[in-house]
Amino acid sequence: MQPPKATVYLIGAGPGDAGLLTLRGKELLEICEVVVYDYLANEDLLAFVRPDAELIYVGKMGGDHTLPQQEINALLTAKAGEGKRVARLKGGDPYMFGRGAEEAEELFKAGIPFEVVPGVTSAIAGPAYAGIPLTHRSHTSSVCFATGHENPLKPESAHDWKALATGASTLVFFMGMKNLPDIVGNLITNGMDPQTPAALVRWGTTPDHRSVAGAVIDLPRLAREGNFTAPSLIVIGSVVRLRESLAWFERKPLLGKGVLVTRSREQASGMVRMLAAEGARVVEFPTIRIEPAVDAAPIREAACRLREYDWAVFTSPNGVDHFWRTLESLRLDARVFAGTFVAAIGPATAEALARKGIIADYVPQSHVAESLLAGLVAQGVAGKKILIPRAETARDVLPHGLKEAGAIVSVVLAYRTLPVCNSEKNTARVLELFETGKIRYISFASSSSVENFFAVVPAKNLRGYPDLRFACIGPVTAKTLKDAGFCCHIMPEKYTIPALVGAIIADAQSNP
Repeated sequence: MQPPKATVYLIGAGPGDAGLLTLRGKELLEICEVVVYDYLANEDLLAFVRPDAELIYVGKMGGDHTLPQQEINALLTAKAGEGKRVARLKGGDPYMFGRGAEEAEELFKAGIPFEVVPGVTSAIAGPAYAGIPLTHRSHTSSVCFATGHENPLKPESAHDWKALATGASTLVFFMGMKNLPDIVGNLITNGMDPQTPAALVRWGTTPDHRSVAGAVIDLPRLAREGNFTAPSLIVIGSVVRLRESLAWFERKPLLGKGVLVTRSREQASGMVRMLAAEGARVVEFPTIRIEPAVDAAPIREAACRLREYDWAVFTSPNGVDHFWRTLESLRLDARVFAGTFVAAIGPATAEALARKGIIADYVPQSHVAESLLAGLVAQGVAGKKILIPRAETARDVLPHGLKEAGAIVSVVLAYRTLPVCNSEKNTARVLELFETGKIRYISFASSSSVENFFAVVPAKNLRGYPDLRFACIGPVTAKTLKDAGFCCHIMPEKYTIPALVGAIIADAQSNP
């Protein structure tokens, strides 16, 4: 018996910014067994795909077709014929110069059910991010979308150049960079004022977003001087005059600047979001991974005897999380802390405790082991029993100092920090980004991330990039970086991730 035919979903991936994917699009990516995606679909969207989905890239860039359109149509039909749900992820909107209608027609002919999920088209989003509203009561009340790359088999242009040139609409041309001189020439020849405001928007909404504005007659020159190639939009009309005051996205301090994040993938999401919100090209290159301690018996025993300790001292959010996993495995909760004081090395660790219902009794002003030690000693620790759940590899400043002050210290291993084996492909991709100048900052949030990074990327590979800047979360990490032969350019006053991101932003503003 033949498997039942499933559905093909033609999903608009949006203009580039992954945050502009629709909720319906995300919902379908999470359930489809096959995902067919193209060149303009942000690969970050693949994070929504189910782990066992088959991913098929069919990108088309500047005439270079990974798979011809007819074969894409056949692929969609074949995969659906296998009884699979297929997500066809297309840049922008499927029906806006995306050949989605052609794919839908083929599916209809083959008797394959399909659904169209509209997407945010680049023709609206790109100009909006560049500060160009396509309509405005003081400028125009209509918009015309046109292709700048018509079907070469057609005997003549489908455009009414006279109507385009003399109408009151804002004009937006897709895929017109190769034909830009002809487009400008046709408009002016047919009556458009050569001084009509116009703009080019390239890679709109993404970290590579750029725009330039001038008169329509100047567009070919501006394109050559600014290297505006595909994918770029051509926007023509008086609304372009608003760009200077409304270009909100282009004021982002990190726009176009690459930031390499070396935190573990589990921990990096917050930092990635903060950097991306400021326009950064965020490159995730995790150098560490966090795993539970090999022997769980010591931490389980400590959790059961927590009431015997005067203090529980946490030196990282990871320590908090793994200690709580132990509590939960023992069917225990925050009530075991009754009668025990709790200290946190810094605000991030204190926040991790607060999420578990524990308010830290002590957090030092400076978020390093030395300050935590001094603060605890000042409160009197002689004869006190102190529990420190921490990483397998950590500095001994805190336990040694507490013991010297007369405390009875129990250090239990809550988790391990291990190096990540990045694939050769991922490492090669990062090295290429260095080579092409697309990474301006490397961020380190721990000494282990520094050590593991240089175990993968030899220091000699980075010495030829004088504009590269290093950002460290605190002095201990900065010292490890110095030992590797590099200077720390950026270090926040508070040793937290939000402060580190803020320090990178401040540096970008002072070193554009």
